[in-house]
Amino acid sequence: GLIVDNFAGGGGTSTGIDAALGQAVDIAINHDDEALRMHEANHPGTLHVRNNVWRVDPRDAVLQAAARRDVATNPATRLPHVQLAWFSPDCKHFSKAKGGKPREKSIRDLAWVVVLWAEKVAPDVILLENVEEFRTWGPLCADGKPIKERAGETFDKWCRALRKAGYKLQFRELRACDYGAPTIRKRFFMIARRDGQPIVWPAPTHGRPDSPDVLSG
Repeated sequence: GLIVDNFAGGGGTSTGIDAALGQAVDIAINHDDEALRMHEANHPGTLHVRNNVWRVDPRDAVLQAAARRDVATNPATRLPHVQLAWFSPDCKHFSKAKGGKPREKSIRDLAWVVVLWAEKVAPDVILLENVEEFRTWGPLCADGKPIKERAGETFDKWCRALRKAGYKLQFRELRACDYGAPTIRKRFFMIARRDGQPIVWPAPTHGRPDSPDVLSG
């Protein structure tokens, strides 16, 4: 099946997917020319799509990528089988680091593109990564500030749309340092599956340098 890296940056996520699955990412999408040029340098065999994510038809993208290699057809969609779609939408308009500054609805709404891909090409697995405040996604007032009483309203609506598209969802807040990456920030992760397989989360591989387990080897 095909693997898609939506909101692809310089290629770090694609490198991780390749290392985990032993398969290169087939499609990388980003509107930023410099980001995709770096991605091309790291992943020359990938189909690179320079465009706003909303101007990319998932069906056209997977057909174009499938033409580059032999990919089975998904009987439900009559389109190439999509094994995995990864999404890391812009997170700064959810983050508490933004402070009291106004948010932009257009940026907060980028995650709806996940539902578009779910409905159009039905990936087996969808992964999403964002800041932990992503779960508070809700409407904004006229001043561009989140409405506290309605925090999480849009997030719940988004989850319902994915479930309606046939997905089972699980969420966790994880720290990459527990898996060997040098950052202690918590991040929100979602795993969504529609292939009938169980959702499995990785076991931590690292601990605090001063923890008993690490000190004992």
